Parts: sequence; structure tokens; C-alpha cells
Amino acid sequence: MWLKRYRDVFLVVLLLAVPFFFLRASVRRPEELDSVDRALLRVAAPIQYASGALARGISNLVADYVYLVDVKRNNDRLAYENSRLAQRVRDLSAAEAENRRLRKLLGLRDTVPDELVSGVVTTKETTEWFRVAHIALDAPTATLRPRLPVVSAEGVVGTILRISGDSVDVQLAVDAGFGVDVVVERTGARGFVRGTGDRARYAVRVEFMRREDEVAEGDILLTSGVGCRFPKGLPVAVVRKVEKKDFGLYQTVEAAPAVDFSRLEEVVIVLTDEQSCGQGGGRPSAAPRR
Repeated sequence: MWLKRYRDVFLVVLLLAVPFFFLRASVRRPEELDSVDRALLRVAAPIQYASGALARGISNLVADYVYLVDVKRNNDRLAYENSRLAQRVRDLSAAEAENRRLRKLLGLRDTVPDELVSGVVTTKETTEWFRVAHIALDAPTATLRPRLPVVSAEGVVGTILRISGDSVDVQLAVDAGFGVDVVVERTGARGFVRGTGDRARYAVRVEFMRREDEVAEGDILLTSGVGCRFPKGLPVAVVRKVEKKDFGLYQTVEAAPAVDFSRLEEVVIVLTDEQSCGQGGGRPSAAPRR
């Protein structure tokens, strides 16, 4: 029993003494070291090196972890700010585009002498290439009636098809039932634009364009003010293809509508005083040749 008791005491003393001697050897000046101190330092050197390396490794690992946590937090914040600013830019671009469209619509009041009623497109036909648009009016009026002209900042949209309270259905210029008398802006040649009714694209054709009239791809077709009740000088279509045959009175002209119906949003209805206009505007009356 006494051996076990003294063994424990000896171990305690040894465990306390060893660090003391190591510390003593470490703090002594080199010229004061004896052989025991040098031996202790030789033994302690690799242990101190290993301990220091381990401590530095753990410290670097912790520092890298903290750094990466900060970097991730900053990246998340920057990603959020970037997303927010990108959305802001999209909102401002949309607002700027809307302002441009509205300014152009307001500009129509300077060129169209009749009273105008504004509205916005709310729904369309379910097909991709729709022919009828549903318009909600900003200020409903009792003077609305079918076949009144509907225009946008880009040009001719169509005519009123049906009226229902504070909204109307508009027959677009690309519908086969629509037609309007036009002139070529560049040459003054007369023709009649009618919708093709093509379910795969937005297109119109130009009828009654005499074979000797000058018309070319890229020419802009404007309302003549004759035939249907559209004010004079509004863009209707842009010529895309011209085919002149060696026989017949008329040439074949294909055109694309001036209005981008896929992006149509704001329109105005022209409250013209005319009381009669055949469905689609009828055939153009005889006009003086230029």
C-alpha cells in the first residue's frame, strides 16, 4: 500500500517538476545553460515545433472559416443588391417605354382633330396570332359605336367590333374583315389595305394598286382619309413584297402592319362624326392617278 501511495506522490511531483525544468531551461540565457538544460531543450524542441505547427494550422483553419463565412455573407448581400438593382432597372426601362408610348399617344391629339377616348388592352384571343382585342376604356362615353377607328402611337389598330359597358372588342387591321384606303407615303400611289386573316402571322395585302404605280419594299402606307373613317396620314402598313406581272390591271403587294400587335397595350378611339362606313371600309372610290 505504501508503495502505491508513494508512487502516486512521485508521479505528481514528476508531472509538476518536468514543466518547471523545461520552462527553466527555456528562459535561461544560452551562456548559463548546463548539460541538463541543453538535453531538456533538445527534447522540447521537436515537441514545441509540433505544438506550434499544430496551433498555427488550427488558427489558420479557424481564420479561413471565419473569412469564408464573411465572404459568403457578403456574396449573399451583393447578390441580393444586384437582383434588387436589376429589377429596378427593368422597372425603370418599362416605365420609360410606357412614357414614350403615352407621349406618342398624346401627340396624336395634335394630328387628329376629332375627340379621342383612351383605353388599354386587357385580354386577347387565346390564339397566339389574335385578331380581336378586348379594350378597357379609361373614360366610357355614350358616343361609342361599332366600326369607329382605333389607333395607337404606331398607327392603325383596327375598328370597334362590339361595345359592352366600359369596354369594347376591337377588330384588328390584320383580320380578313378589315379594310382601309391608303396612299404610298413616298409616291402618293393609291391602294386598299385589307387584312389577310392568316392565323400563322400578322399580315395584310394591298389591293387595287395599279400595275404602273411606283411602290417598293419598305414603303410606308398611310391612311388616305377616303373610304373608311380613319383620319388622314396615319401609318397602316409597311410594304414587304411587290410582284408585278406582265398582264392585268393591278400588281400584287404584301405588307406587314405598322402596329406590333404582340406588344399592343395602349390605344385611342377616334370619335369621328361620320355615320356610315361599310364593313371593312368597302372598295376605294376612284381616285386621281399620280
